[in-house]
Amino acid sequence: MKYVALILLSFCLCSCYNIERDCSNYKTGSFYSEIVIGDTIYKSNFIRTEKLQVESFRGSIDSSTVRWINDCEMIFKTINPKRMADKKEIHIKILTTTDSSYTFEYSYVGKSVKQRGVAFKVIN
Repeated sequence: MKYVALILLSFCLCSCYNIERDCSNYKTGSFYSEIVIGDTIYKSNFIRTEKLQVESFRGSIDSSTVRWINDCEMIFKTINPKRMADKKEIHIKILTTTDSSYTFEYSYVGKSVKQRGVAFKVIN
């Protein structure tokens, strides 16, 4: 009985913590993102419409189609891939949002290795 009460108390405390996730503000607009891999921070700038994303990273520009799975998940597919890695689709899931940014998780479609990053909406 003691364990049941402890489990119920844990459940109640965990359910009170509500993660904000209003993804509709991030479907379109201008953004910059930061991804940390190891000790390196990778930054990029991008503009997203409902169906297209154009990204500038390290002096090169890539365009990808955007396919929304639901309000908080999308699939990117590079339009003109130059390398084999560019041919793989990327799955992005928005995990949390604030009034000006979102934290996301991404991976190649079908792969279990995931990375995280933060994107910030640029207000013009």
